[in-house]
Amino acid sequence: MLLDGREIARSLREAVADKIKKLQLPYKPMLCDIVIGADSVSLSYVRVKGKAAESVGMAFRLEQLSQDATTADVIDAISEIQSDQALCGLIIQLPVPDHIDKDAVLNAIAAEYDVDCIGAENNNAFYRGQGGMVPPTAGAIWHILLAHFTSKKEKFEEKEFTVVGQGELVGRPTAFLLQEMNLEVEVADKSVADLKSLTRRADVLISGTGIAGLINGDMVKPGAVVIDAGTSESGAGIVGDVDLESVAPVASYVSPVPGGVGPVTVAKLLENVALVAETKSKLIK
Repeated sequence: MLLDGREIARSLREAVADKIKKLQLPYKPMLCDIVIGADSVSLSYVRVKGKAAESVGMAFRLEQLSQDATTADVIDAISEIQSDQALCGLIIQLPVPDHIDKDAVLNAIAAEYDVDCIGAENNNAFYRGQGGMVPPTAGAIWHILLAHFTSKKEKFEEKEFTVVGQGELVGRPTAFLLQEMNLEVEVADKSVADLKSLTRRADVLISGTGIAGLINGDMVKPGAVVIDAGTSESGAGIVGDVDLESVAPVASYVSPVPGGVGPVTVAKLLENVALVAETKSKLIK
């Protein structure tokens, strides 16, 4: 069976919309996404975030810079955007062009607006267990699992987890978050020689490598829950790490791509923006 990320995201967005309405700010909390270049896939994803933000009562600003923009140009744009009193979240659409100093631009975002939690200050706070916000994709994966196991009245503590991939946006923060919950977590990165031996032991298998079709049915423990958090481009559009055709008959539940982790990630991003807006509303009062 498929785990319906769109339905979970809808419920989360409703909660965020309710919170925004109760804040009664003199402006709509604004989320801004900076895009460097004109990649069609990136822009499509940004538009999804924009529509979701507006649906919960937020304002959305797309700041699109030229592919030839310099690191200094991006930092100048960040500075200008951060002068807007309505700003409650600022993100840089990744990946950035090779000539851009990614760390420099990410760290130019003030920690209070870093709702992706990938600037040094918020990222370090998260891994110290002191962060107020959770990286959206890791938060989305945890929320999906929480919703699933709560509905099945099953205990997390009885499950063995495997996280495939240790990227900064998905694998590493997800593994850390699960470990912080005192769960048994195996981690597989590029150095693992026998990936199948790890994945076959997992009651819950999470993959976020961005390698299309990496996980097939032969690599999945019968009855496992499989969370596909990887995305990559193909001729048919966006695909995940999981070969759904071979995995679906083996697993008990699978999150699809698209329609699984993605919509929930956007909702968790908006949840972080709402946290910033809530802090601002308290300062106004």
